[in-house]
Amino acid sequence: MLIIGIDPGISGSICFLEDGIIKDVLEMPTMTEGKKNKKQVNGSQIFNEISLRIKTYEKKNIKVVIEQVSAMPGQGVTSMFNFGQSFGILKGICSAMQLPIYFVRPAKWKKYFNLINSEKDASRTRAIEIFPYFSSNLSKKKDSNKADAILIASYFHETYKND
Repeated sequence: MLIIGIDPGISGSICFLEDGIIKDVLEMPTMTEGKKNKKQVNGSQIFNEISLRIKTYEKKNIKVVIEQVSAMPGQGVTSMFNFGQSFGILKGICSAMQLPIYFVRPAKWKKYFNLINSEKDASRTRAIEIFPYFSSNLSKKKDSNKADAILIASYFHETYKND
């Protein structure tokens, strides 16, 4: 089974995990928008990246797991709107591709990996512990978003019951 774990948002990532093995992880495709060159997710590039990696799989053997995000205290209205827009784009693309989508709350997968109340970078450390062969791809502090996508996919792989 191919699990596509997604940490949504401009600085998020997408992980492709097959039978518990990381096949690929990519940073969220983005593009600039408007006069201020603000970043937004690039929906057509996301579609292309996913399509490229799933063409050898039957859709029944693919599961998309997106982190269920919501508004957070202290976050600005504009950034929250943009975050929600990214989430909606991902949901729309996967729906249009007719891929089964599951949602997991951050508290659920973080509790599973004992990451509640830990620093953002702790997920990177945990991903390296679980997947040491992938550590060279998680060597920078900014790679914590890749680690989140990996752990989201891994959480689903370890807890999903195939009916």
